[in-house]
Amino acid sequence: MDRLKQQLAFLTEIDRMKTVYRRNVVIDRSRQEDDAAHSWHMAMFALVLAEYAPETLDMLTVLKLCLVHDLVEVYAGDTFCYDAAGNLDKAERERQAADRLFALLPAEQGNEYRTLWEEFDAPSTPEGWFAAAIDRLQPFILNFHTDGHTWHLAPVKRADLLRRLDPIRTGIPALWPDVLKMVDEAIENGYLPAEKEGTTK
Repeated sequence: MDRLKQQLAFLTEIDRMKTVYRRNVVIDRSRQEDDAAHSWHMAMFALVLAEYAPETLDMLTVLKLCLVHDLVEVYAGDTFCYDAAGNLDKAERERQAADRLFALLPAEQGNEYRTLWEEFDAPSTPEGWFAAAIDRLQPFILNFHTDGHTWHLAPVKRADLLRRLDPIRTGIPALWPDVLKMVDEAIENGYLPAEKEGTTK
């Protein structure tokens, strides 16, 4: 298969991202958010909030990480982050999906995107940590503006949420105090149950 046919096959296949639905709803609550919308919104978060990064970033790499990070879900599906059982085999399902999906591309592109996906999954660079932080911040903002919609599904407590949001503390520490204030405001508004610091499920 020639190069363009491989690339078009890949681009056609990832159209499935538009039909992979997440637990979040969009802010007007008219529908669930899909993976493609999440990835686009993440990329915009990264562009707008780049000034808060702890050091100068390669923004092209950050944007690539945002766009690539959930592509494997076209085969693996979205796994609810608070679903303990579903997360047991998530890594293996996503690895198999990555093997299948990135093989559609010409070898050097497939290897590049696979490497980006792996960097996002286990961040080791400032760009990886920033993208990971944005991935936690974006759904947090959606939940805050939909009265904790997804948090009620688990249900999620403050300690659970803080563990989930911790990459923000590492990847964009300048935003962490504001995130903590919003968590406390979510409790005051009844989006999360009140609990003492350090309590667990």
